[in-house]
Amino acid sequence: MHSLTSLHTFGLTAHSKQLISVDNDFSILEYIEGPLWVLGEGSNCIFLDDFDGSVIKIDSKGKTVEEFSDYYQLTVSSGENWHQLVRFCMQNNIFGLENLALIPGSVGAAPIQNIGAYGVELNQFIKEVVCTEISTGEKHILSNEECQFGYRDSVFKRHLAGKVIITQVVLHIPKRWQACNHYGELAKLKQPSPEQIFNQVIAIRKAKLPDPNEIGNAGSFFKNPLVSNKHYASLQCDWPDLPCFPVDHNSVKVPAAWLIDHLGFKGKQLGGIQCHPNQPLVLTNNGQGNGAELLEMARQIQTKVENTFSIHLENEVRLIGKKGLVML
Repeated sequence: MHSLTSLHTFGLTAHSKQLISVDNDFSILEYIEGPLWVLGEGSNCIFLDDFDGSVIKIDSKGKTVEEFSDYYQLTVSSGENWHQLVRFCMQNNIFGLENLALIPGSVGAAPIQNIGAYGVELNQFIKEVVCTEISTGEKHILSNEECQFGYRDSVFKRHLAGKVIITQVVLHIPKRWQACNHYGELAKLKQPSPEQIFNQVIAIRKAKLPDPNEIGNAGSFFKNPLVSNKHYASLQCDWPDLPCFPVDHNSVKVPAAWLIDHLGFKGKQLGGIQCHPNQPLVLTNNGQGNGAELLEMARQIQTKVENTFSIHLENEVRLIGKKGLVML
């Protein structure tokens, strides 16, 4: 058995039958049998129990930059660190990703989740995603449209889940830069430069989110739910200070942290698991937690939010049990 405890940032004790590190040669995948989990930096998944299969740790490195008349094209290996890629772009005057600074994880994991922050989502910059079919070793190139991106969602979490491994991500970053500073605390910046946004995002994230090197966590545990305008209007009758962010003509996004905080979960502890006292959207592990306690805490939050607000919270973090994904 191979320990997985240090390979996911939540840090629950877990093992796998097999642990394989893969750099730039993915041919080994076609020989893997049984349950399989592909792991980048383990910042958006939690091993709740020993995994009864093989874990593939992606360590492939490398990136190339091509310059065109109105955009840069970056081809990046899936094992590269996401924040280091953003920092590399800033250092080379390639601007656009600064709102996504300090998001933990690898480049290969980023399209799966369609990472986003402060009004920007990764799918705005993706041209193609290169992946390898696990059963055959065949290479596929998926266009942006074929990736079927949604809010914290993609085809890699649905139809292609467990069938392919992302090996490269191809980004198109326009040379014509436009600040995106309308969201949250960034709205305080007046005519900011890319560097100012980059630095402010880092400062905000460091202030709001606990460092997984200090206490086990996987960032935001729940997604911010989307509700219809009609539902939101009815909620405002009882909770007039409930904030929202417009999404389209029919729906708004409600901060899950507000809902959780309003119900008194902030700081609540169950065994070794705690709802963070400063950021209730984050669940933490003090080093003594286990998978059963985490599921119980998450389900308590989910149930009370649904019973109170008629809103169903979905977990953003991917939960892995003995055989694979576990649903709340």
